[in-house]
Amino acid sequence: MELSKLPLVLLLISHIHSGHTEERSKAKVNIKPAQRVFRGEKVTLRCDIDGVGVTSWQYSWYKDGSLYSSNELQEHTFSSVTKSDAGKYSCYGAEGGGSRRSQDSDEVTLTVSDIPRPALTVLPQSSLFTGDSVTLRCEVDQSWDGLEFLWSKNSNTESTEASTKTVDSVKVSDGGEYRCRAQRGGYYTNVSEPVTLTIYEKPKAKLSIKPNNHVFRGETVTLRCAIDGEGVTSWRYVWYKYSAFYNSSDLQEHTFTSVNESVTGQYSCYGAERGGSRTSNISDEVTLTVSDRVQAVLSVSPQKWLTEGDPVTLICEVYGSSTEWTFSWFSVTASPDNQHLDQLLSDSSRGAGGNYTVSSAALKHTGVYVCRAERGEPAYNTTYSNTQEVWVTGVSPRVSLIISPNRTQHFTSVSLSLSCEDQSNSDRWRVRRYTQSWGVEDSSSLCWASQTGSTCTINSTNTSDTGVYWCQSESGEKYHPVNITVHSGVILESPVHPLTEGDNLTLHCLYQHSTPSNLRADFYKDGSLIQSQTTEMIISTVSKSHEGFYYCKHSERGESPKSWISVRVSPSESQISVLHTLSSVLAVCPYLLVTVVLIFKCCRMRGGSD
Repeated sequence: MELSKLPLVLLLISHIHSGHTEERSKAKVNIKPAQRVFRGEKVTLRCDIDGVGVTSWQYSWYKDGSLYSSNELQEHTFSSVTKSDAGKYSCYGAEGGGSRRSQDSDEVTLTVSDIPRPALTVLPQSSLFTGDSVTLRCEVDQSWDGLEFLWSKNSNTESTEASTKTVDSVKVSDGGEYRCRAQRGGYYTNVSEPVTLTIYEKPKAKLSIKPNNHVFRGETVTLRCAIDGEGVTSWRYVWYKYSAFYNSSDLQEHTFTSVNESVTGQYSCYGAERGGSRTSNISDEVTLTVSDRVQAVLSVSPQKWLTEGDPVTLICEVYGSSTEWTFSWFSVTASPDNQHLDQLLSDSSRGAGGNYTVSSAALKHTGVYVCRAERGEPAYNTTYSNTQEVWVTGVSPRVSLIISPNRTQHFTSVSLSLSCEDQSNSDRWRVRRYTQSWGVEDSSSLCWASQTGSTCTINSTNTSDTGVYWCQSESGEKYHPVNITVHSGVILESPVHPLTEGDNLTLHCLYQHSTPSNLRADFYKDGSLIQSQTTEMIISTVSKSHEGFYYCKHSERGESPKSWISVRVSPSESQISVLHTLSSVLAVCPYLLVTVVLIFKCCRMRGGSD
């Protein structure tokens, strides 16, 4: 009987062992739409159990470790979740109509937050230039899953895009007021605060150079980078030379205090916003040229030989650079020790015009002149210009320069006498001259001539004696300038003193090494042939139109230097007529006066008798 019970015991032991070794399934909690949700969203908790052989479960829910609910539904739904529904949830399943149960699930946290307001940010900044890149980012504080982002511009229709919106090259039309919000399953966040994008046209830098693009060694030169761009108040300036980085500074100007040729180059610039990301377009290249020290150039218009009352203009120029110069004119004088001095004209005009005009030349304007230009701060001065002479001849000079031989052109290696004569035979006059070789010289203090009273004698002439000679008083008065030319070979014999309209003009062509010296030659005026193959050229009754430069030319002996023949205007017939009428009136006046007095007395006597 004991043995008959053994199979039953073994079967029972087998069942018991089998029940202990079969592993129970573990429940798992899933939350939709996410573990982090907004207040008011619909939330579903689902308890999943992968159990073999169990077709029906009774689900038990725990919240924060306490039983929350138990039913046959696999899902537990909050139709409008509140903050009180937040917590740690777990579940397990018990076999319906059986004894089996699953293992408890791990706890899953449900977080319920207030309705968020996304933060809308912009990078790099909200104020931009056309062509810049910008990124708008719509951010929610927490790590929410499954969100879609809605964007609007200027309160227009929303468009669904990613949380980050990038425009690689903005246009003016991209400017405006942007907003964003997020949504999930038909549930929407609040709308973000607006962000305004302001798009300006990208400005272009402009480079300028002062005082000029062409400057001279030693000048102070300033490069200026000007940017007329809206929306930027502070720039950092970047400089390029030959398209390579040269310098960067917060200063709008870059200054060279004393330039040299190494500064020459092509420069450009652009601006970078300080404290921002914007940059201007780069400027066009501007070429800076540095040359050696410059000399001013002086010219005379209309001519340097004048008669009292004629207008004359001294023109001072700086070739290759004609802007922002200020000009000064000087007269060249000689001190007692013959050192040349430049005296600023007392009535000199200083300006950018470059012209110094004398509307009515007087004898005092006879002299030698130079000019100089300056510009910049500190002032940069050019070297003195070439010299220019102005010679003014008086209509009735107080003193005359007497020349022997009596002509303006002379041979070399001969004696030449010059004397100053006035009506009082005063010896207070001295002969002075101006030559290209020696400038202004006083015969009394130099070795080029012997001086006796007002007479100066050159014992042996030389081509270096070519120049203008005049008489000058101790007080500086200048009279009767004469242009004397010393030449070896052919010369023109012409009158020393200016002619008056109606005079006759006689010219001869002389050669130093022939006997007689008079040549048969061609005669020219201002480059035009006026008479050919003659030993003497005569113009009867000269007029102002005969004034000009004359010279002669021989086919074998050569050509003479040029001489200026000056013709003064004679008093017109109308002027003579006016003077004659005026003198006649003055002569008749006494007779008219006596007649008036007699008539007056006669009338008084007749009135008394009545």
